Amino acid sequence: MTADVSKERTRNYLQQIKGAVAYKVVAMLASFLAIPMMIRYLGQEQFGVWSTLLTVMSWIVFFDLGVGNGLRNKVAEALAKNDKAEAANYIASGYSLIGLIALVLWALVTGASFFVPWQAVFNTQAISETTLRLTVQVAVFFVVLNFWIGLISAILGAVQKTAMTALSQLISNVLALLFVFVLTKTTDATITYLALAYGVSLVIANIGLSCWFYQSQPELRPKPYLDKQHVSPLLSVGMQFFTIQIAVLIIFTTDKILITQLLGPEYVTQYDVVFKLFGLITFAHTLISAPLWSAYTDAYHRNDTIWIKRMLKKQLMIFGGVLVAIFTMGLLTKPIVAIWIGHEMTVSQPLVISIGLFVLVSTWNNIYAMFVNGIGQIKLQLYTAVIAMVINIPLAILFVKWFGLGLSGVVLATVVSLLLAAVALPIQVNQIIRKRTRETAA
Repeated sequence: MTADVSKERTRNYLQQIKGAVAYKVVAMLASFLAIPMMIRYLGQEQFGVWSTLLTVMSWIVFFDLGVGNGLRNKVAEALAKNDKAEAANYIASGYSLIGLIALVLWALVTGASFFVPWQAVFNTQAISETTLRLTVQVAVFFVVLNFWIGLISAILGAVQKTAMTALSQLISNVLALLFVFVLTKTTDATITYLALAYGVSLVIANIGLSCWFYQSQPELRPKPYLDKQHVSPLLSVGMQFFTIQIAVLIIFTTDKILITQLLGPEYVTQYDVVFKLFGLITFAHTLISAPLWSAYTDAYHRNDTIWIKRMLKKQLMIFGGVLVAIFTMGLLTKPIVAIWIGHEMTVSQPLVISIGLFVLVSTWNNIYAMFVNGIGQIKLQLYTAVIAMVINIPLAILFVKWFGLGLSGVVLATVVSLLLAAVALPIQVNQIIRKRTRETAA
């Protein structure tokens, strides 16, 4: 029986990768096609405001207090123990809790929007204050709504159907592309219509995905239910995830600010271009590793340590491929940039090497983070993330100002700040597996 479950888990894992790759490629293509269409529709200044607004709105997802990740773990754990009633209670509590948080967020942000000088915030006179306020309110409404109904992504992760989340992104991106095309043919340029189009496309995708899933799993359908017995575990684990998310967000979003302040804004472009190229490697590895989160949860609570060990070994073999990809990208970065951007863009070799090291360390960490995330033992990861957040900025200043490492110094500071986790996480994972193996044998 255990062998059959292991084979099915592996088969499903490979199936999710194949599906995610196919859906992501089409979703990215739709997004790529929509960008020039939006620029022609809005003009460069309004599009810049729209892009900035999307970035700011995306921060709202962090206010779920990590409940989504906590819900994913608890539902996967309950299902591994064949307790669908417990899984349904966690799902109901998760939706109810996030619904309350979403309602409070919507009321606060919408109320505050009447007192914010939006033209000053976005540094534009091309859009009226009234239009900007209305656009923000429309965007906030849809972001908060999807903040709630988007919990289906966590549930799909828990049941090891992560490819369906990629399908949802494909649907929303294609719908957004179609809506933008219709707008360009039927309306005058206004950022509010664009916010409405994007919001509706996300709602349709998430509702469609939810209807499909809960129709096939009626016993898991959410209902109004909020119980301390189920809310407390979600918040306990969730707050740890939330802290890690905030720490990682700060680490990865301060690099551009540090470069601007320490070296000048003109250096950000070189950094951004090289980072996007190496980001293709990170993106590919994430597609491979992401489905393992809940697969590890399932295997751990079924005491299937043999499958866990085998999968970790395969991930280390894949890491060998990542090494080759990083080395190849390092050799090809300059010619690719010359073709892609133009010969006027110069890329320093130290920057290429430092970003290659960053991808190397972050990919290594991700191998082990997926396992500890899946089983919910993330305190060590939390501590290393907070330490990395604290030392990252001082290290960047030290490397740039005192050691004269320039642009690469900012990236190397991030690399060094992640090294503690690179050492600690493998040790923790090996200890957990050894302990679980002894418990299973006893």
